Amino acid sequence: MRRGKGVPISILYSCILSSVLFGAFAQEPELGSARVVFQTNYGDIEFGFYPTVAPQTVDHIFKLVRMGCYNTNHFFRVDKGFVAQVADVVGGRTAPMNEEQREEAEKTIIGEFSAVKHVRGILSMGRFADPNSAGSSFSMLLGDAPHLDGQYAIFGRVTKGDETLKKLEELPTRREGIFVMPTERITILSSYYYDTKVETCEQEKSILKRRLAASAVEVERQRMKCFP
Repeated sequence: MRRGKGVPISILYSCILSSVLFGAFAQEPELGSARVVFQTNYGDIEFGFYPTVAPQTVDHIFKLVRMGCYNTNHFFRVDKGFVAQVADVVGGRTAPMNEEQREEAEKTIIGEFSAVKHVRGILSMGRFADPNSAGSSFSMLLGDAPHLDGQYAIFGRVTKGDETLKKLEELPTRREGIFVMPTERITILSSYYYDTKVETCEQEKSILKRRLAASAVEVERQRMKCFP
């Protein structure tokens, strides 16, 4: 068998570089340990954050959650196969906001655009024409939307509750301009958050306690056996 000619080093380097870059962009960013749960009238939706991708956006949204700003808010838009969008909390809640909540909710965040792709389950900030106008409204992607890539800040993804999103997609809708909107209110009844690392520590602590207790019982059993 004849050997082929060697590949030029410049082409080889280009291929390796492309492969590395593609791998970096294709790989999912690391999720932080915080989780948020929206309890809706159609089921729960849990999501996590990408703090290394959009740190300011993550801090802002998580602060709004901790302050209870999303409670009594709603999904104003459900476009099957595209997005389920949470309303801006300033005008979307049924409960009044206190001064502290309103002050945080009225802040806008710089556009932290990234190479992360808009695929089903991704969380992406809503905004106006100004790239730095994102506030508290965001979308949960119901399908792949490559035309949004690089134009809207991605800050996390849904970790549980895809069955709830599927329920939302089946609800009756109406069209108002560019928006496809549900004909009935999808309410975020309440929200809560937890830390997966803390949960893991609690589980490990519980296991350790059980093992120590079992060990203590065994030591006492052996002691009684030796010294009746």
